[in-house]
Amino acid sequence: MQLSVIGCGYLGAVHAASMASLGHTVVGIDVDQAKIAKLSAGETPFYEPGLDEILRTGLASGRLTFSTDYADLADAEVHFIGVGTPQRRDGQGADMTYVDAATAGILEHAKPGSLIAGKSTVPVGTAARLTQLAAREGVRLAWNPEFLREGFAVKDTVDPDRLVYGVTDATHDEDVATLDQVYASILERGTPRLVTNQPTAELVKVAANSFLATKISFINAMAEISEVTGADVTQLADAIGHDERIGRKFLNAGIGFGGGCLPKDIRAFAARAEELGKGESVAFLKQVDEINLRRRQHVVDRVVDSFDGPVYGHRVTVLGLAFKPDSDDIRDSPALDVAVQLKGLGAEVVSYDPEAMDTARNAHPQLNYAASLDEALEGSEAVVIATEWKQFKRLDPADTATKVARPVVFDARNILDPTAWRNAGWTYTGMGR
Repeated sequence: MQLSVIGCGYLGAVHAASMASLGHTVVGIDVDQAKIAKLSAGETPFYEPGLDEILRTGLASGRLTFSTDYADLADAEVHFIGVGTPQRRDGQGADMTYVDAATAGILEHAKPGSLIAGKSTVPVGTAARLTQLAAREGVRLAWNPEFLREGFAVKDTVDPDRLVYGVTDATHDEDVATLDQVYASILERGTPRLVTNQPTAELVKVAANSFLATKISFINAMAEISEVTGADVTQLADAIGHDERIGRKFLNAGIGFGGGCLPKDIRAFAARAEELGKGESVAFLKQVDEINLRRRQHVVDRVVDSFDGPVYGHRVTVLGLAFKPDSDDIRDSPALDVAVQLKGLGAEVVSYDPEAMDTARNAHPQLNYAASLDEALEGSEAVVIATEWKQFKRLDPADTATKVARPVVFDARNILDPTAWRNAGWTYTGMGR
């Protein structure tokens, strides 16, 4: 099929390259000329495992192109909206500027009878509004939410755990048939397909993110209780995780969640619920957010307390800057937040991350960035493990102790073996352990 993808950021670039890898002819559209130039040259503007390969393969085959001109989408049968919906600067709600602009650009050039498939995470009710605009131009609109995990985005696109189509009664059969054609090779593998109305499809992503955020904040709340009672939250998580009604996934206590989805999505969901007069239904999300933010401050406080006085002038190593491993995404990153807070208190903060150094340096040039892990550790008086990269988990405690000035470690992601590190002479502090 002929497809277009509007927005070539994290979601859009992955979707465009992945659709081309499935055999479709795809044009990616974005107003950022520098980004389009980079993608057209086969260079990814962010780190995502596996994306480089399918991007270059798609370009070489001729099935994948990128452009800044909306006119280049005119021949497409399906137009995917994959632009960002960041938090509004004047409130908690989602900024719909980019979604509205993308829709307007599509409708100016799309041929009648084509289908817009929204993938961006939007407030419920958005699809109904955009459907009315599209109908005036003879264009259909469905909502087809994404469920990408950073670090696994390519796999989650070409081999998803489910597909959701949010359609209207008026064009139900036609929209389903069109999306089935897009995802034919995926559906042949038996991937579950759920056909819903538009409001349900819009709610799926924010509901899922809200549930995950709640689960993470719950175990972090248990970490707070564990620390004052002498319990070990990792053992607690193992014990309750055996209950199949609860499950062990996302029960890892630490410094909480970040990234471009969970934080802003739960805030936007709560804001939309208020607009609908049902704010009390998701009022708990405010506490979820508060617990999450509190965990960052907790790590900072523990580091400061370890010096029995001001942290000013002390060399602190923060290992990890991305909000999660296998990504260079620093959006709302707890790790970067901890580094910035410690710097603000006067600490000599030295940071290192396998992939997020450039993005972090552009956003926070005031931090010191080490060229290597060894350089980051040299002379450190406190080490904070802030992102659960495998190379940090594999650190040898005895060898690492020879590099630092003061063997004090704060395992903010609970990825180290406390016994091994303590036996190697470290003062070890975990989260809720």
